[in-house]
Amino acid sequence: MLDILIMVDSVAIILLVLLQSGKSAGVSSAFMGGNGGLNLFSNVKERGPERTLSLCTLGAGILYLALVLIKLIVSKS
Repeated sequence: MLDILIMVDSVAIILLVLLQSGKSAGVSSAFMGGNGGLNLFSNVKERGPERTLSLCTLGAGILYLALVLIKLIVSKS
């Protein structure tokens, strides 16, 4: 049962990450020497659906970590 929950959670993480908009333009321009690299560490807050997806992805990641730790504890006993 725990294995099924881990698989469902990992599929949910994959789907949530794919639904998020790309934020890598600043990173690539920072490595390539573009002027956009200056805004790499600027304070840009996510709003609306982007924030909801980000929080859901974070929650799914924390749940995945908890499930894997529970599986390790159960398998040792």
